[in-house]
This record gives sequence, structure tokens and C-alpha cells, in this order.
Amino acid sequence: MTTIPPAHPSDDAATSAFRHELYPYRGDEQYLSGTLGYIHEALEGGEAVVVAVPEGRASLLRGELGDEPAVTFVDTTTLGPNPGRLVGAWVAWMKERGAQDRPVRGIGETAWREARSAAHLSELRYHEWLLNRAFARSSAWSMLCPYDDADDDRSALQSLSRCHPLIRQDGHYVRNEGFLTAEEYPFDALNPPCDPFQELSYAHGDLAAVRSKVARCAADAGVSEDQQRKLAVAVTEIATNSIRHGGGHGTLRTWTQDSTFLCEFRDAGYIADVMAGRSRPTVDQIGGRGLWLAHQLCDLVEIRSTRDRGTTIRLHVDVAH
Repeated sequence: MTTIPPAHPSDDAATSAFRHELYPYRGDEQYLSGTLGYIHEALEGGEAVVVAVPEGRASLLRGELGDEPAVTFVDTTTLGPNPGRLVGAWVAWMKERGAQDRPVRGIGETAWREARSAAHLSELRYHEWLLNRAFARSSAWSMLCPYDDADDDRSALQSLSRCHPLIRQDGHYVRNEGFLTAEEYPFDALNPPCDPFQELSYAHGDLAAVRSKVARCAADAGVSEDQQRKLAVAVTEIATNSIRHGGGHGTLRTWTQDSTFLCEFRDAGYIADVMAGRSRPTVDQIGGRGLWLAHQLCDLVEIRSTRDRGTTIRLHVDVAH
């Protein structure tokens, strides 16, 4: 087993409850140096570790760690492609391993080069930023996010670094001056719908018409019957929320783009909670299930909501070939 000395914070390291570090690396040697240092630091402190990384990286770590009982490897592929499911998954993984307030560390590495589209890549970055909100008061949890910088893409690294308050360098974590602390995340603008697109205005009493419209368009686009059934549930939830909280009416648009079928809902409402739909609703919770279900049933969900422009929600479904 390779022994790596534990990291220590530099004098200017950020001091927040949740320690969220970005670790840019190049090659297997740097990867193991940073991740094993982080893991050994946890083990020496009596902490548990949850590792969610691509299989190739997991194999490297298993080869060094052996059957270390305090380290748990989880399979993120079971969650599907939607980054909107990841916050809820991390909450569950860390609570499971952190029984009785035992400190837990996570290692979460995204296969960035496997992003399916620009929209998917944008939502992956947004997930990284949301982790700071999800665990803001969780002093017993911390997370390291390795990032393969082999391509030397400065713009990509800069965009991702804005989502992490700390950066690990040479076995230490330091404050990231480029971290985005603003209350409102600077979303990438949504691209306009592709022509030809279908459009339908809806209001109270129009849910059946909305479902029927989506069903016809999805079938024409080649969406599988199983995914059509899931989409029908998601569409019903989003349209219902739109009518109840978006001024009583809205606009539906559907189109196909790059092997993806999209449903877009626009209304005059405003979603103030940036974590809406990201955390599993409790059994006794009243409301708040619509966006959660949409994330579980669709391959991607994009939400843009401001007080002055209202809300736009796009549901993405992959079209099978």
C-alpha cells in the first residue's frame, strides 16, 4: 500500500463547516497522491470515506487500499445521467456511513468528458455549486472532487473552480479566490427551441390536453413506451405546479434535438429554493414532490427561474436508436 502524508490547511484556507475541495490532477501518479492523502488523513482521524468515481479510478484506489473497511465505494451509474439526482444520493450515502455523528469524507469525480451535451455539462457544474448549499451546515462532512486536467483546458477548469471554495495543491488545501459566493448562480443561457417545435398554451382543466400533446410528440420522436410512461408522470407534475404556482397558466413547447426529446414549460411563477427537487421528500412532507419526481424520471432537468422573468423548466429524454 502506498503511504501518502496527510494534507494540512494552509494559513489562508477557507474555514467553513463543509469542506469542499477541487483537486486538479494529471496522470495516475498525481491522482493517487491527492486522493490517497485525503483518504489517509480521514482514516487517521477516525473518519469514514465514501468514494464515487469512474470505475477505472476506483480500481486504482482499490489496488492501493485493499479491503479497508472504513472506505466504501459506490456505483453512480445506477443513478442514470441526470446530475439532479446526485445531491440526494450523497445525502443518503453520507448519512449511512456517518452514523452517530461520525465524520464522513466523500470523493466525487465526474466523468466530465462523457457529458452528453452542453446542457448536461452545465448541469454537472451546477450540481458542484449546489453541494455547497446542500451541506453548508454539515461540519461532519467534507468532499474532494478530483478533476483530470490532462487537456489543459483553462476555461473548463476555471468554470469548475468557481464552484469550489477550496483547491488542493501539493498536499494542502488553500482558499480559492475565484469561488463564486454570489447568492444567484450565473446559469448558461438556454438555447432557443429547434425548429420545428410544437407549442400549446394551457390553463386550469388542460392537463389531459398537455399529456396528450406530449404523448403524440414523444411517440413521433421515437421515445420508448417505457420512457413515455415515465415522461407522462413528470409532465403531469410540472404542468400541475405551473398552473398552481405560476399564475394559473403557461406555455408548453416540445421538440427533438441531437437524439433528445425536450418538453419545455414556461410560466410567470418563481422558484425561490435553489434546492427544490434535489432532496428526497420526507414521508410527511406536504407538496414539493413534483420536481423530485421529474428528476428521477427524466434524463436531464433544466430549471431557470427569476422574479422578473418567471420560470422555465426543460425535461430531457434520450431517444433510443
